[in-house]
Amino acid sequence: MEDVRTLLASLRGRYNQRELAAALDVTPRTLRRWQVRETDPPPYLADAIRQRLLPLTDSAASKSGDFRFIDLFAGIGGIRMAFAAHGGQCVFTSEWNPWAQKTYLANFPESAHALAGDITKIDERDIPDHDVLLAGFPCQPFSIAGVSKKNALGRAHGFADQTQGTLFFDVARIIAAKRPAAFLLENVKNLVSHDKGNTFRVIRKVLEEELGYHIACKVIDGAHFVPQHRERILIVGFRERTDFSFDDVILPTDKPKLSSILHPQDGAETAESHYTKGPKATVDARYTLTPKLWAYLQAYAAKHRAAGNGFGFGLVDGDSVARTLSARYYKDGSEILIAQGPRKRPRRLTPRECARLMGFPDDFVIPVSDTQAYKQFGNSVVMPVMREVARVMKPRILELIDPGLARQKSLLVA
Repeated sequence: MEDVRTLLASLRGRYNQRELAAALDVTPRTLRRWQVRETDPPPYLADAIRQRLLPLTDSAASKSGDFRFIDLFAGIGGIRMAFAAHGGQCVFTSEWNPWAQKTYLANFPESAHALAGDITKIDERDIPDHDVLLAGFPCQPFSIAGVSKKNALGRAHGFADQTQGTLFFDVARIIAAKRPAAFLLENVKNLVSHDKGNTFRVIRKVLEEELGYHIACKVIDGAHFVPQHRERILIVGFRERTDFSFDDVILPTDKPKLSSILHPQDGAETAESHYTKGPKATVDARYTLTPKLWAYLQAYAAKHRAAGNGFGFGLVDGDSVARTLSARYYKDGSEILIAQGPRKRPRRLTPRECARLMGFPDDFVIPVSDTQAYKQFGNSVVMPVMREVARVMKPRILELIDPGLARQKSLLVA
């Protein structure tokens, strides 16, 4: 909070209270309460002050990366980690879930001053200038109405009409206001077929026709990088035409197996409470299914097999590739159950194994309960997929924002 108050104090003599309040879209009374410490201003207001009231500030002076990006619908920071690995600097984050925020800040503590909650309540003018917008936005229904009908009713059309009420609208309004050089959007594979293809058609129309970006799309299976089938659509856009192509994304053909992410339980790794214990770091018994739950899952699977359905649990071992880890994994773990021998009940993955299954390093901090951790990793991205796409995007980003730096980087690579 001190940064906001310091910035407000620095503006004394330049603006009066009424002018400051008007620029920040608050009442003079609210402004005074912040100044006398009756209430705390929102942390993201610091960026609003810099953007709106300190236009002569040299933003390049505080730039510590090759390019600046914002992280929307950030979750626990998988996309951020991927782009930071290629020299990007995160200047703004939005994530509404308080438990995801806790994990995010545990791993990126420097983001505390630039972490906002509900993006629908953030004015796009308050978001710092950036070169790249990153967003794993949720998929919601789109209502498509004819422009001619809207004109007849005197109502707005374009993306503000077709996407209003969806979270994609917030992505679109920020792109429209800030005009970043590039963006990367991530979503479930079914986005393409959602609502008989209408949802994706609107998204594409907004990005290409309304906002004027050149986009490329591809569904990528995370199984190229981690032992999990996880297909997601990636939408990459550039403000100007570039030679970006998903054909340049290298997808390993030697796909990993589950043994690469499971606890070895032979002393090769240090025990991590409360996931593993003892000198051999064996998996804690709490992750083994109870007799009642295991009996239920077997009976449930048998019932659906008899009916000709494919529903059931996913029993795997170290030589397997898992099904998609979902946010509901905390309920019974049925989609990925690790076999422990013919006479033993299977177990769930530990949260650390889930982190590895999503491509997160072992030093990634998990400060929340198992239930929250399962939800967070089930909702996350396969980080190595994003890192590889970021690798291909980076030279095109630099070419748009700093051709000189782009040439230097290309020489270093060569």
